[in-house]
Amino acid sequence: MDWQDEGVLIAMRPHGEASAIIEVFTAHHGRHAGVVRGGASRKQAATMQPGTQLAVTWRARLEDHIGSYSVEPLQSRAGLLGDRLGLAGLNAICAMLRVALPERVAHQALWRATMALLAAVEYDPDWPAIYLRWEMTLLEELGFGLDLSRCAVTGNRDDLAYVSPKTGRAVSRDGAGDWADRLLPLPQCLMGQGPASRPEIAQGLAITGHFLGRELAGLNDRPLPEARIRLLGLLAARTPDQQR
Repeated sequence: MDWQDEGVLIAMRPHGEASAIIEVFTAHHGRHAGVVRGGASRKQAATMQPGTQLAVTWRARLEDHIGSYSVEPLQSRAGLLGDRLGLAGLNAICAMLRVALPERVAHQALWRATMALLAAVEYDPDWPAIYLRWEMTLLEELGFGLDLSRCAVTGNRDDLAYVSPKTGRAVSRDGAGDWADRLLPLPQCLMGQGPASRPEIAQGLAITGHFLGRELAGLNDRPLPEARIRLLGLLAARTPDQQR
């Protein structure tokens, strides 16, 4: 069994004296693990970093074996080491992919969204808004896309202001009535309307975090990763002049 693909390294742990087991989010084979001979050596240290883009060749005697990887670096994201917020974003992306995705299942729409997000983290100061939309895509890939097209109560499309924490459907101000305090505030940026301010991004991440946490608990009994919590803490700590 063997195949070639492109992927992003999302996790690495030592294996034996000098080898490493890596997990790679690939374009056509999803989240896939394998052994890299010499992967824990000093020579490979720069390549074996979360976020590194790789050309990989995977080989195994049988398909259900862990197999081995041959890797060639395509793009390093070492430039983020001096950017505290950007590095936190990179770590959150890798951690979310690792805990949320099943093994060996392709997610090509999510792959494309992840490539766009990683590029934004490096070059676009407004990348937190793109990260929010990426978490929406991740929810869709897990089978729980939010329905923000119309009010779940009235059926109207106007004045949508809340999200039901149970169904993930939008609710208008009129439809909410006395239940408004039990619903999640819906920022307009989550519907693609207007620029994303810092409070709106925080509201949006509260919504995606609520449903991602619920889905992860149901799928594999795992909490949201600490890397995401650290990212949200840094985003909340940004001063107004750091927010575009």
